[in-house]
Amino acid sequence: MKNLYIVITLLFLTVTVSAQDTYLHCGKLIDTQNGKILQGKTIVISGEKIKEVLDGYASAKNSEDKVIDLKDKTVMPGLIDMHVHIEGETNPNRYLEPFTLNDADIAYNAQEIAQRTLMAGFTTVRDLGGSGVNVSLRNAINAGKVTGPRIYTAEKALASTGGHADPTNGYSKELMGDPGPKEGVVNSVDDARKAVRQRYKNGADWIKITATGGVLSVAKNGQNPQFTEEEIKAITTTAADYGMQVAAHAHGDEGMQRAIKNGVKTIEHGTLMSEETMDLMKKYDTYYVPTLSAGKYVAEKAKIDGYYPKVIVPKALAIGPQLQKTFAKAYKKGVLIAFGTDAGVFPHGENAKEFGYMVEAGMPAMESIQSATTTSAKLLGAAESLGQIASGFMADIVALDADPTQDIATMNEIPFVMKNGVVYKNE
Repeated sequence: MKNLYIVITLLFLTVTVSAQDTYLHCGKLIDTQNGKILQGKTIVISGEKIKEVLDGYASAKNSEDKVIDLKDKTVMPGLIDMHVHIEGETNPNRYLEPFTLNDADIAYNAQEIAQRTLMAGFTTVRDLGGSGVNVSLRNAINAGKVTGPRIYTAEKALASTGGHADPTNGYSKELMGDPGPKEGVVNSVDDARKAVRQRYKNGADWIKITATGGVLSVAKNGQNPQFTEEEIKAITTTAADYGMQVAAHAHGDEGMQRAIKNGVKTIEHGTLMSEETMDLMKKYDTYYVPTLSAGKYVAEKAKIDGYYPKVIVPKALAIGPQLQKTFAKAYKKGVLIAFGTDAGVFPHGENAKEFGYMVEAGMPAMESIQSATTTSAKLLGAAESLGQIASGFMADIVALDADPTQDIATMNEIPFVMKNGVVYKNE
């Protein structure tokens, strides 16, 4: 028995001594919590987490430890995009894909998209609607089977019949059918409750509703309200019962107000938001996720004949250019803003362009970075593990060639990416 105790003790000591730490020597470090640039720091990483942050360039304690020289870089936490659609991507044949792609095709495409997103410095994303492949992809990434960002997913977005997320919009009558709560289509309070419970059963982390019409759905109106207040209330209260919050796609003002008053946590796009609605968002502690990149992209592509179905073109030309103007007003008004791009509506991997559009509209660079770190982490309920470089936080870290508070465009080229303590990119 004594010999067994000695063997176990020696094995424990061997494992303890051989555990490798990683030391990142950082020329500049962005303190996202306080909005400051720190000079000459060392981040010590043990396993998946940050062990400590030291002044100066500390030497490794053991020969097994690894040192990475980032003295000529600006280092910050991994970025968080609160609005992506990771299962697919814009292209001229996008509206044929439901008839030509199988779930396996979508899954393989999504795997490549996930890797591209991570390489762009986005270590966490919130996926706001797909076919359900997004749940399997989340699980595969968490299990280490494929490479990609940490995913919080809404699984299938909820719509009313003919609404923005009705999966059969534009189909022939023979194919259209009558989708219901199982497919994410809601037409009553009872439907609303069942649809939320189905998303929970399917593995969703969030609920997304399409509170108004949308730009890219094959339907005429891009801004009309599409849920009753009673339906929205049933969705948010049921979601709360199951530990989930609700995001609301919304372009029109009436649909936004119904959503805000009845408990949604985020308004996505918010294109035609009035000052009254901005005041409501402040009153109800509702966050705005602006997706400026999507607005610019669809307005540009709508000018190309045949890129979108004809019913979409006037909506894209009218709504797309308004987003940045609304964002500027909301920021000045003091609305809570989280970073989100709607990647998938434009090419994945170009998510960081959003920072430039936010700064262009009047948000200081540091605040735009905080919107994609501390603010988004708080919104995800992960303020104690994501969005900062501090002891005990997940080792999600990116490095840039220049200081983005001086040149925000440097966010578009990220040469170093670490997630969960693993280096995925080091150029």
